[in-house]
Amino acid sequence: MLIVGAKGFAKEVLEIFHQIGKVDDIAFYDDVNADIGNKLYNKFPILKSEKEVKVFFQKYGNEFTIGIGNSILRNKLHRKFVELGGSLVSSISKDVQIGNYGVQIGIGANILSKSIISNSVVIGICSLIYYNSIITHDCKIGDYVELSPNSILLGRVKIGSYTQIGANSTILPDISIGKNVIVGAGSVVTKNIPDNEIWIGNPAKFYKSNKNG
Repeated sequence: MLIVGAKGFAKEVLEIFHQIGKVDDIAFYDDVNADIGNKLYNKFPILKSEKEVKVFFQKYGNEFTIGIGNSILRNKLHRKFVELGGSLVSSISKDVQIGNYGVQIGIGANILSKSIISNSVVIGICSLIYYNSIITHDCKIGDYVELSPNSILLGRVKIGSYTQIGANSTILPDISIGKNVIVGAGSVVTKNIPDNEIWIGNPAKFYKSNKNG
């Protein structure tokens, strides 16, 4: 298993694999940070070139998951490592509660401990669901979405792709949030939000346009 990234969120992903007893033959990838060594925790190799990745895939299998949080970057890395011969997989903590009816979780999702996912929920590819997030019935989440810790999505909420929901935010029932939106930490969203905007506050209000994306 290759975890793309070797800092920050990549360490959270490692913990998921530790919990489920799958830490054999794990390696990380980081070709950006010059200060990083050759091993993480003096145990897990850190690959630093595409050539090393191809060798690793041939020797240990081609499964990989994304250990970086930025939504746009997750998309780019997903495409890059598929082109290198990789097969994207999800990482889901054993402490996640997932409903038994009508749940669809896209490939490459990272879902961390204590999250709750109710019935009739759709989660897009390569989304990131942080600790203690709650997704209630009939919610639909797009691709490459990030839900920060303690996010709450109430019934029938829709979240567009590449959107980031800040920590401790609550999205009220039947709200639709567009693509490439940022909802600030601690916000309570009571109105629909169009694409490419940043909203903050309780109740959440328009702050400025989101130029990233």
